[in-house]
Amino acid sequence: MLPVFKERGMGPSFNERSVHSAGASMDQSVAIQETLAEGEYCPQAVQGVLCEGDSRQSRLLGLVRYCLEHGGQEHALFLYTHRRMAITGDDVSLDQIVPVSRDFTLEEVPPDGEIYILGSDVTVQLDTAELSLIFQLPFGSQTRMFLHEVARACPGFDSATRDPEFLWLTRYRRPEPEPELPTPLDCNSAAGTWLGCATIGGGRYPSRKKRWGLEEAWLQGAGSILFWGGAMEKTGFRLVEGAQGGGFVWEWRARDGRRDEELEEADREMSAAGGSRERNSAGGSNFDGLRPDGKGLPMDQNPSDQDKPESLQPRQNKSKSQITDMVRSSTITVSDKAHILSMQKFGLRDTIVKSHLLQKEEDYTYIQNFRFFVGTYNVNGQSPKECLRPWLSEGIEAPDVYCVGFQELDLSKEAFFFHDTPKEEEWFKAVSEGLHPDAKYAKVKLIRLVGIMLLLYVKREHAAYISEVEAETVGTGIMGRMGNKGGVAIRFQFHNTSICVVNSHLAAHTEENARRNQDYKDICSRMQFYQLDPSLPPLTISKHDVILWLGDLNYRIENMDVEKVKKLIEEKDFQTLYEYDQLKIQVDKKTVFEGFTEGELTFQPTYKYDTGSDDWDTSEKCRAPAWCDRILWKGKNITQLSYQSHMALKTSDHKPVHSLFDIGVRVINDELYRKTLEEIVRSLDKMENANIPSVSLSKREFCFQNVKYMQLQVESFTIHNGQVPCHFEFINKPDEESYCKQWLNANPSRGFLLPDSDIEIELELFVNKTTATKLNSGEDKIEDILVLHLDRGKDYFLPVSGNYLPSCFGSPIHTLCYMREPILDLPLETISKLTLMPIQTEGNGSQLERPLEIPKELWMMVDYLYRNAVQQEDLFQQPGLRSEFEHIRDYLDTGMIDNLSASNHSVAEALLLFLESLPEPVICYSAYHNCLECSGNYTASKQVISTLPTFHNNVFKYLMAFLQELLKNSAKNHLDENILASIFGSLLLRNPAGHQKLDMMEKKKAQEFIHQFLCNPL
Repeated sequence: MLPVFKERGMGPSFNERSVHSAGASMDQSVAIQETLAEGEYCPQAVQGVLCEGDSRQSRLLGLVRYCLEHGGQEHALFLYTHRRMAITGDDVSLDQIVPVSRDFTLEEVPPDGEIYILGSDVTVQLDTAELSLIFQLPFGSQTRMFLHEVARACPGFDSATRDPEFLWLTRYRRPEPEPELPTPLDCNSAAGTWLGCATIGGGRYPSRKKRWGLEEAWLQGAGSILFWGGAMEKTGFRLVEGAQGGGFVWEWRARDGRRDEELEEADREMSAAGGSRERNSAGGSNFDGLRPDGKGLPMDQNPSDQDKPESLQPRQNKSKSQITDMVRSSTITVSDKAHILSMQKFGLRDTIVKSHLLQKEEDYTYIQNFRFFVGTYNVNGQSPKECLRPWLSEGIEAPDVYCVGFQELDLSKEAFFFHDTPKEEEWFKAVSEGLHPDAKYAKVKLIRLVGIMLLLYVKREHAAYISEVEAETVGTGIMGRMGNKGGVAIRFQFHNTSICVVNSHLAAHTEENARRNQDYKDICSRMQFYQLDPSLPPLTISKHDVILWLGDLNYRIENMDVEKVKKLIEEKDFQTLYEYDQLKIQVDKKTVFEGFTEGELTFQPTYKYDTGSDDWDTSEKCRAPAWCDRILWKGKNITQLSYQSHMALKTSDHKPVHSLFDIGVRVINDELYRKTLEEIVRSLDKMENANIPSVSLSKREFCFQNVKYMQLQVESFTIHNGQVPCHFEFINKPDEESYCKQWLNANPSRGFLLPDSDIEIELELFVNKTTATKLNSGEDKIEDILVLHLDRGKDYFLPVSGNYLPSCFGSPIHTLCYMREPILDLPLETISKLTLMPIQTEGNGSQLERPLEIPKELWMMVDYLYRNAVQQEDLFQQPGLRSEFEHIRDYLDTGMIDNLSASNHSVAEALLLFLESLPEPVICYSAYHNCLECSGNYTASKQVISTLPTFHNNVFKYLMAFLQELLKNSAKNHLDENILASIFGSLLLRNPAGHQKLDMMEKKKAQEFIHQFLCNPL
């Protein structure tokens, strides 16, 4: 059954997350979860900067929850150092733990001595009895969700609730106490530290001040106090040296108490902060919080104020000096937006008012044009060597808004694997110096994913009218996480118009049209911006009034030889050349950028030039010229004024491009706004206490036919509302933790409906490694009942049914070895019996057909790769195509051996996904700890492998033989033992189910274990 190894090949790959991803942005809590023990869970994480004097050190902050035996929960903040982007547990090192005790506080503070820039990082101060830390966290939804979870985790003031004990943290304590006042050094350089161990509580960064009293904090204007964990008697949590034996014991000690009046006063100020600070600075009213431009924040109102606004005075016009102060003041945007997390979500009445205001927007707004500069530049990993003003500001009037994007900011391996790069600061400074000299600008936001960076500036006088700033990233590289390709985006509200700016770098090479199209679609589907109201679904790119899309889209000139292309360029016959442009062809086919517009291309292609010149590429590859760098737009009231490249800049092998737009933005007329608001409130008074909400559904039963592994199926239906506004939500059935089974999702799962309005609900069914095995065995079926609940109304029951086509993905190794026929050719009863067969019975299959030595599906993929791809560059490191994965899966499940047509990268990633889907890994869970113990001892390691069940032993040796063959061709495929050990270590050797390792050393040992078998004879 084992193949005779032979030759080579070439080719693109795919991944589960790119098919069905809920959110887009890189979820670093996954990396933290890999370092945690059983019973510990990290719901949210955020990357920030620890500020200590002049020192700035990157930290990953993870909120960790521990479920106690008696049913309660305790929380702690785990602080990690890291060099790599936090993708796996390998990339982080535990540095410090801060228990979320009753004296734990997290306050927003103004950055010392810094001029606030709208949308800049949020500075927060973490205080306990033992320490005080200052962090800068990125402005946006990720920080907001993190702070929201921290707020929920605080123990609160209830004296009846027992104090947290944090006994579960004892496993993390250091072997010896640290010096009392160490200098904050590199992550593992402090005395008494070792890899993966952490300080608990204080001792590393001592408090530089006494805790502020609540009143003092407010009087000194230190910023809104977001969260506090104090009680009548404050207690401090610390680890102290025991009286006997020199060991450590936990000790609680009392702190100075605070008066009830102080707490009550702080609570009152907390609930009013969102409105009062806004009104003081902007002259607004309470009902400004309902304005769709987002400049006010909704706040809790007394029952006596429910029927009408507290004030309907006109908003005061702001002087230039006041606006300048706003740009410098952190209490205008960041504080208010973070503060909303500590408030209850919008009530039904507020939601209705906001919805009516949106419907009547044209009654109180008018269109005003603003000048937007949009620029894109692939800098080929270079540092700025020339002034950018010829690109950014020469020959134009000062724009109101700058949107400036870069690609390939840094091409080094360090930039790919590690988060920081000096190029970011270099190009940010170059852009800031190149902005138009006739105006002053405020930076709204900078967002970067590896080499893809986007900058947003506005004229300082417009800063007061920018709100709801969010930034997100989507990587489309291997495993859906690597950011060498992908997109970054910034969305914001300008006056009353929502705008989304996207900068993308799509797949390269002329033949990769399908991959580029897939990258575009992945960015569109996975780029999601969370809203201020957590009950509302995330916003996608398409849900904006104006979309500006820029970047190195990498579409080329096709079906024309290089010399012909250059001849048409020399003749300036761009119109003829444009007919062969891949982007034009794909847009005409409506495969990408549907509804977008691009201006006429009147400039020569922007790629590829010899660096430092205007000469076309003279390298060995001699790339054909192409319009790789493009700018498109979508929306109303947009006029393009210019679209051109800039030949004067010669730093890169690309030329920068810019486009100027006049964009009509909806601006609020204050008097008409007040009038509209009054009308809505009066009509709402009449509508309240009307009838019970009632809806009609376009469909009530849903059947999913022939569901396949990792292939999304969607069924949709429409909810039509009657005459009463209502909230709807899918709710959990009794004794169930979720409203649906794991393979099902409703989008949106909750929402709000105005009278006589409709909403479309999509039911998404997706089977992955988590759910496939039980569906294969028949332990689970495509059967569920959704309960659609109306607030103040009745429940609707929606049955879901269907059939799942069993797959080799998610099937145990020994099960597949007993399947001599393709899995889809076997009766369901046989598949169920073989899947449920215990692994230890594999040797006594007297009543079963003689098994294969290894799964035939594994042999097919490895044999294909051996024959076609042993010299393939970057094998197992580049993604492939989704459609090809589906073809490979069907090929394996039906045995259509002669019909496999897929790229090498797609087959390679299918192999990784196959190994990842195994319910019992190649090295069985029972051997996991033995493998770690003998890591570094090859003789002992081979002995452990020899104890594996026969089929698992065969598969392990077969894969190691294949990987050794790949290493013989490392000069061509660029693979080495470390890369392969890193990739396959986490797939072949996995933690026992339900157990998470305590630190990253276990994963290092797992990789070292695999490394031995790659370097030594089998």
